[in-house]
Amino acid sequence: MRGVKRVILVLIVLLAALAILAFVLENQQNVALAFLGWSTPQMPVSVFVTLALIAGMLIGPFLGLLRKRNGRRKQQIKSFDSL
Repeated sequence: MRGVKRVILVLIVLLAALAILAFVLENQQNVALAFLGWSTPQMPVSVFVTLALIAGMLIGPFLGLLRKRNGRRKQQIKSFDSL
Protein backbone atom coordinates (compact mmCIF):
# COMPACT_ATOMS: atom_id res chain seq x y z
CA MET A 1 0.00 0.00 0.00
CA ARG A 2 2.85 2.35 0.86
CA GLY A 3 4.47 1.71 -2.53
CA VAL A 4 1.26 2.57 -4.40
CA LYS A 5 0.98 5.90 -2.55
CA ARG A 6 4.59 6.68 -3.38
CA VAL A 7 4.05 5.93 -7.08
CA ILE A 8 0.92 8.10 -7.16
CA LEU A 9 2.82 10.94 -5.44
CA VAL A 10 5.67 10.69 -7.96
CA LEU A 11 3.17 10.75 -10.85
CA ILE A 12 1.46 13.84 -9.42
CA VAL A 13 4.79 15.63 -9.01
CA LEU A 14 5.82 14.71 -12.56
CA LEU A 15 2.51 15.97 -13.97
CA ALA A 16 2.87 19.23 -12.05
CA ALA A 17 6.43 19.65 -13.34
CA LEU A 18 5.29 19.02 -16.91
CA ALA A 19 2.45 21.54 -16.53
CA ILE A 20 4.89 24.16 -15.21
CA LEU A 21 7.32 23.47 -18.03
CA ALA A 22 4.56 23.78 -20.62
CA PHE A 23 3.40 27.05 -19.04
CA VAL A 24 6.90 28.53 -19.10
CA LEU A 25 7.51 27.45 -22.69
CA GLU A 26 4.16 28.85 -23.88
CA ASN A 27 4.58 32.24 -22.17
CA GLN A 28 7.86 33.59 -23.48
CA GLN A 29 6.52 36.95 -24.67
CA ASN A 30 8.41 39.84 -23.08
CA VAL A 31 6.33 42.39 -21.20
CA ALA A 32 7.02 45.28 -18.84
CA LEU A 33 4.73 45.94 -15.91
CA ALA A 34 3.95 49.40 -14.53
CA PHE A 35 2.25 50.05 -11.19
CA LEU A 36 1.99 53.35 -9.33
CA GLY A 37 4.88 54.86 -11.25
CA TRP A 38 7.13 51.85 -10.71
CA SER A 39 8.00 49.85 -13.81
CA THR A 40 9.90 46.65 -14.40
CA PRO A 41 12.31 45.72 -17.17
CA GLN A 42 10.91 43.54 -19.94
CA MET A 43 10.80 39.91 -18.89
CA PRO A 44 8.76 36.87 -19.99
CA VAL A 45 5.19 36.66 -18.68
CA SER A 46 6.00 33.39 -16.94
CA VAL A 47 8.52 35.16 -14.69
CA PHE A 48 5.90 37.58 -13.39
CA VAL A 49 3.31 34.86 -12.87
CA THR A 50 5.84 32.66 -11.06
CA LEU A 51 6.90 35.55 -8.81
CA ALA A 52 3.25 36.29 -8.01
CA LEU A 53 2.69 32.62 -7.15
CA ILE A 54 5.71 32.56 -4.82
CA ALA A 55 4.62 35.82 -3.15
CA GLY A 56 1.14 34.39 -2.60
CA MET A 57 2.56 31.19 -1.17
CA LEU A 58 4.59 33.23 1.32
CA ILE A 59 1.91 35.76 2.25
CA GLY A 60 -1.07 33.36 2.42
CA PRO A 61 0.05 31.28 5.42
CA PHE A 62 1.10 34.45 7.26
CA LEU A 63 -2.38 35.93 6.82
CA GLY A 64 -3.92 32.64 7.96
CA LEU A 65 -1.86 32.76 11.15
CA LEU A 66 -2.94 36.35 11.78
CA ARG A 67 -6.60 35.41 11.31
CA LYS A 68 -6.29 32.44 13.65
CA ARG A 69 -4.55 34.62 16.23
CA ASN A 70 -7.25 37.31 16.02
CA GLY A 71 -9.96 34.66 16.39
CA ARG A 72 -8.40 33.41 19.61
CA ARG A 73 -8.11 36.96 20.90
CA LYS A 74 -11.81 37.59 20.24
CA GLN A 75 -12.71 34.38 22.09
CA GLN A 76 -10.65 35.54 25.09
CA ILE A 77 -12.40 38.92 25.07
CA LYS A 78 -15.83 37.22 24.98
CA SER A 79 -14.87 35.00 27.92
CA PHE A 80 -13.81 38.06 29.95
CA ASP A 81 -17.07 39.84 29.09
CA SER A 82 -19.11 36.96 30.46
CA LEU A 83 -17.43 37.27 33.88
